[in-house]
Amino acid sequence: MSNIILRTEALVHTYSTGVTALKGVDLEIENNDIISIVGQNGSGKTTLVRHFNGLLRPSSGKVFVEGEDTTGRTVSSMSRKVGYVFQNPNHQIFCTTVLAELEVAPKNYKMSDSETRDNIDRVVELMNLKDILSTHPLTLDYTAKKIVTIASVLVYNPPVIILDEPTGGLDQAGREMLIKVTRLAHEKGQTMIIISHDMDYVAENSSRIIVMTDAQIVRNDIPSVVFNDHESMKNAQIEPPQISQLDMAIMTDNKPSLSVGEFVKKYKSNFKRGDE
Repeated sequence: MSNIILRTEALVHTYSTGVTALKGVDLEIENNDIISIVGQNGSGKTTLVRHFNGLLRPSSGKVFVEGEDTTGRTVSSMSRKVGYVFQNPNHQIFCTTVLAELEVAPKNYKMSDSETRDNIDRVVELMNLKDILSTHPLTLDYTAKKIVTIASVLVYNPPVIILDEPTGGLDQAGREMLIKVTRLAHEKGQTMIIISHDMDYVAENSSRIIVMTDAQIVRNDIPSVVFNDHESMKNAQIEPPQISQLDMAIMTDNKPSLSVGEFVKKYKSNFKRGDE
């Protein structure tokens, strides 16, 4: 059985304005990956992922979810497999209480009352939402609204979760919650796809990085390899995390550190060897 959960073949998307945002993209994403898609604004990142749940349809080419051609599939049926958390939480929230927001997807997907209750209880505890369940979500601060929108997707357990610029506007507590949720979802076997300009988050929380430039994928590899590809980084107008840049300036190998902790561990061991 194939481990590929999402696949595109020669995917092209041209908007009604005449702008071609995807130019024949071929991509395979494996089950349980944590993928970050990076690139400058207008490179095609959001256009690409919106084909995975039917928000956009190919101008030509194919999209497959769990091996099935999505041609003719409804947005509802595709969204059951691929959950999408929008960049701006105000574009996703439409209920008058947080609890009602959490109940929307389970009702739409006809989950049983007991499964709905169990899933909501689990997510409420995981994301510390108990004290705001009766609050109107649009009155919450930005971080809390982001957390609610992520929770509203987690509650129905889609195999794939897309997070569009998830760290944007988050405070430190929200950022730590996001990292916790991402890792727990990965441990449960879900596939995470993250669109982000936050290279610190991307470096520490991705199994692979896809780099897009001019509506095409120009690199698809593990973080240390991608950040060491100076040409791809320059063309995509992306700077690696500062700690990775520092490591590359003094690097004794071809694997730049992706976090401060990794950097310290690497050079601490080097110093120890030097003292021997």
